Amino acid sequence: MVSKEVSDHVRSWRFILLLALVVLTFFASLYISMSNIRASFSNSGDPDHAFLYLKLLSATDGSMPPFHVLMSFLAPLLGITMGFDAINSEQNSGSLTRLLAQPIYRDNILLAKFYSAMLIISTLFISLTLLMIGGGLLFTGVRIEPSELLRILGFTLLTMVYVGFYLSLSILFSIAFRQAATSALTSLGIWLFFTVFYPILVNLVIRAFLPDPAYLSQSQLMGYNELIMDIMRIAPGQLYSDAATTMLMPSIRSLGPMSMEQLSGAIPSPLPFRESLVIVWPQLSGLLAGSIAFFALAYYIFMRREIRS
Repeated sequence: MVSKEVSDHVRSWRFILLLALVVLTFFASLYISMSNIRASFSNSGDPDHAFLYLKLLSATDGSMPPFHVLMSFLAPLLGITMGFDAINSEQNSGSLTRLLAQPIYRDNILLAKFYSAMLIISTLFISLTLLMIGGGLLFTGVRIEPSELLRILGFTLLTMVYVGFYLSLSILFSIAFRQAATSALTSLGIWLFFTVFYPILVNLVIRAFLPDPAYLSQSQLMGYNELIMDIMRIAPGQLYSDAATTMLMPSIRSLGPMSMEQLSGAIPSPLPFRESLVIVWPQLSGLLAGSIAFFALAYYIFMRREIRS
């Protein structure tokens, strides 16, 4: 079943087009990053200047966003595209009824849908990671450091989890709605809400209910900033952006506001991989928890659904 699902995904035109978009975006970002590496390395005040391979994924000249920012928009589209018609297309065509007439469990069908999509996504991003490392070795001749490799692998794993979040959500809607167009529009609507409208809504609420920052003390201002950041982190895209930025920029020491007492005496130096992982662990756990929750709900609904021809 997994082999059949993988074959269907690979041969579908929508996946081929989205795959071409992701690959073109990757190589465009890689080209721009390579052209800016010499300028960034000449800046001795940059604490991340020694991480060449991380610069390949995070450096930009302003003509286009870096790769991890573009992935915050493309990764949800990839997950939604591969899951919005996972179940309802089978049900509308009548193949689901014939499939369940065979000695096949329902949970195997759902697991095959999810596993095949994640297998393709994992292969795609691992291949892009190896291409990026190979391109860096070919054009620069600089040896990759173990800490860089761990951070790049962590970023790849984080991106796969982010895609899996929207994949679970789209599979849930493919079970909840009979029409594939309805499930696709609902998934895209939720993605657009959290990407575009949710920050605007939070900004309006803050202006309406929170006091003027000019009349707040430093401790009160830090408390309000922490509250605002916690509200913003309800959005999956914000969780991914925080974690990806921390993994690719070792100089980031905190994702929250810091007082002048905390900053005084701090030396601008990169953090070890383990400490950066500790910082991003809440974001990664949130994305994993959301993915598991949506898939568990889809599993519950699908197991109790009456399938008729």
